Amino acid sequence: MDIFAFDLLSLFTWQNITAILMGVLIGISIGMMPGLGPTVGVALVLPVTYTMSTVPAILLLVALYQAAEYGGSISAITLGIPGTASAVATTLDGNPMSKKGYPGKALGYSLYASFCGGLFGGVLLLVLIGPLTKMAIRFSDPEIFLIALLGLVSVVGLGSKDIPKSIISVIFGLLLSTVGIDVFTGISRFTLDIPSLSEGIPFVALITGLFAVPEVINLATGNLGKIYVSDTKNLKVRLSLKEFRPVIKTILKGSVIGSIIGIIPGVGPSAATWISYAEAKRSSKTPEEFGKGAPEGIAAPESANNACVGGALLPLLSLGIPGSGTIAVISSAFIIKGIQPGPQVFQTQPDLILGIIWGFILATFVVLVVGKYATAFFARLLTIPNYVLLTIVFFAAMIGAYGTRFNLFDVGVAFTIGTIGFFLSRLDYSFPCFVMAFILGNLIEVSLRRSLMLSRGSYAIFFTRSYSIAIMVIIAAVVFFTIYSRVKKARQEQAA
Repeated sequence: MDIFAFDLLSLFTWQNITAILMGVLIGISIGMMPGLGPTVGVALVLPVTYTMSTVPAILLLVALYQAAEYGGSISAITLGIPGTASAVATTLDGNPMSKKGYPGKALGYSLYASFCGGLFGGVLLLVLIGPLTKMAIRFSDPEIFLIALLGLVSVVGLGSKDIPKSIISVIFGLLLSTVGIDVFTGISRFTLDIPSLSEGIPFVALITGLFAVPEVINLATGNLGKIYVSDTKNLKVRLSLKEFRPVIKTILKGSVIGSIIGIIPGVGPSAATWISYAEAKRSSKTPEEFGKGAPEGIAAPESANNACVGGALLPLLSLGIPGSGTIAVISSAFIIKGIQPGPQVFQTQPDLILGIIWGFILATFVVLVVGKYATAFFARLLTIPNYVLLTIVFFAAMIGAYGTRFNLFDVGVAFTIGTIGFFLSRLDYSFPCFVMAFILGNLIEVSLRRSLMLSRGSYAIFFTRSYSIAIMVIIAAVVFFTIYSRVKKARQEQAA
């Protein structure tokens, strides 16, 4: 597939531009509000995409994700309270620089590093999508099953703190994915004779409920009158070329680290930011300045978390495997449109994938422009009290759950799953593992059953094909690395 064969002018329609701009504005707003984050933002906006065309719908969500990663640094720098999990590392040096009287400069380092990281991730996505496409097109059902299985193994092994609970989350997600009519036999499964469940658990209701309702309950059980007061003066983004030049090398390394980490399913931007921050401190000529307002301490994590977005899109668009929990939610938009992301899409709709990739790169530039001229305005949103915020989030979630099918049953599903999710989150069960399993469940089942039909029930089909063997070796390597790292950590804790 020729990445330059795409007509870029077709991207500049009012639908696409509006979708990108709205995604950026909402993303920065959501990202900077402590406790929400990009996944909740994408879940809340997902119902809006139900009536949109495919390209604008996906661009709205990926632009939101990209912008939210930058938005998390605004509250991290101005208040010392990270708006997203991936902005925690930014707090270490961003807030001290702000307290020294340079909040605009700290935001400048964050914004330009985020832009460079996002652009690097987008370019990498554009360059690697072709080779991966050629390889993925050769995949058949056995390879698709193993690739999906690799995604689940990776998210459990590499992206989880508590493996047993993550495995339980995966099993729960796989079980819920079986609800509905069996595509092979036409028999209803686990529908409880409820017509609304004949097509399975409604995607939008599940996602909005799972991510929005627990956050609403957390806000409601906290300090309802709490306001994240911020001095919105001196927040204009200012950074000279002379100040920016010394951190270019740090940004490049952070972008590479973030892109690589993003490609690995289940790891996510939080891990990428800490790895990038640690590498920046290790290679710095003045490591003692870290934690006191070092520019590299801001540039490193911010370039990594935005590069991670493009990296996480790569396995989704080429193999059908989401690279992070937020990307898993974004993949729901494809499924809502009747599209299974992965190798087959390249053969049938290459312009769709290229439009999304080029649109993602365009969104990175929009984040830069909006962030530069509107950061001080966004900071004023931190004065919204919690009781107003939770009301907005709750009603947006419920309206979104209802609006996709205009069915009150979906509202009940969202509220029920959200309430259960709140208690499960308190018990440290993994939402990313559950979402990945739920999204991939149908793909795993269908490809496994087709493979066994082709082999007349023989599992040897997974051991006699070269690509299948290669994927199984990778799965074994992930399992081995997971066990080794856990055993090593346990021994170190015992020795301490």
